[in-house]
Amino acid sequence: MTELKKLTIATRASRLALWQARHVRALLQTHYPDLQVELLELTTKGDQILDRTLSKIGGKGLFIKELESALVDGRADLAVHSLKDVPVDLQSPFSLAAILERADPTDAFVSRTYHQLSDLPDGAVVGTSSLRRESQIRAAYPHLVVKPLRGNLDTRLSKLDKGDYDAIVLASAGLERLGLGERIASRLDVSESLPAAGQGALGIEILESRTELLDILATLANPATTACVTAERAVSRALGGSCQVPIAAYATLTDNAVTLHGLVATPDGKRVLRSTRTAGAEAAEKLGTDVAQALKEQGADAILAALNEASQSDADKM
Repeated sequence: MTELKKLTIATRASRLALWQARHVRALLQTHYPDLQVELLELTTKGDQILDRTLSKIGGKGLFIKELESALVDGRADLAVHSLKDVPVDLQSPFSLAAILERADPTDAFVSRTYHQLSDLPDGAVVGTSSLRRESQIRAAYPHLVVKPLRGNLDTRLSKLDKGDYDAIVLASAGLERLGLGERIASRLDVSESLPAAGQGALGIEILESRTELLDILATLANPATTACVTAERAVSRALGGSCQVPIAAYATLTDNAVTLHGLVATPDGKRVLRSTRTAGAEAAEKLGTDVAQALKEQGADAILAALNEASQSDADKM
């Protein structure tokens, strides 16, 4: 640490991403007061294409490619991400160096008029950017109309306020981080909307060759969140998860035991597969693969194969 005087953090330029990067900067400077930490703000392809859903344009990996390029060419030392935006099959030369303590992992119901999803009348329009949320909403509330919702948090809230939607569903953590917690009418119970793998947690990505950063970043890592998120991401990885498929995974840790809930659904919500298992924290990765296998035994492979085929067909038309 004595040789390292400065670090540069690559971040998206959105308000939420900047909050997250500044949060990591503050944590680093708390542990290492003499360390100079700068931010490199970048606009990603995912930020630029706002007229199509993520599942149609290549998934959440679009939010990190430009940041990874900055790591490769030396403009940045590390990148800060919402962990749910980081592909579960992160490839060399990149490495997930630290997972920070998780904030609220739930989905938030936001509406000017209604308190919760069950209050919405027939035909009410709900906005979401996520196939995962869409499938679970359609399953529980088939009388509702679910429509795509893209843009940053402020843009999404503006669309709601203009009356484009009766309600929208967003990540609770993002709203709270930007001081917008008062916009949350209610938080969806995980039994109603199981979160995405890693939702609410921040991840720090580096080049795997930058081993000198590992000890520094380890001071920011949270072991409990790491165990839970490791299990969650293992579910998605074993199922070939991406934005094109409705997969959810959420784990909790109690007395060193990780309880993991996994879900696979069809976008129309007509089929929802669930599995829950518990194992020791040291077996988090295997727990995730076991839950994925249980979902496959219920028919997840057929659902995912059909969705991937449809996604490829859509891509070929673009």
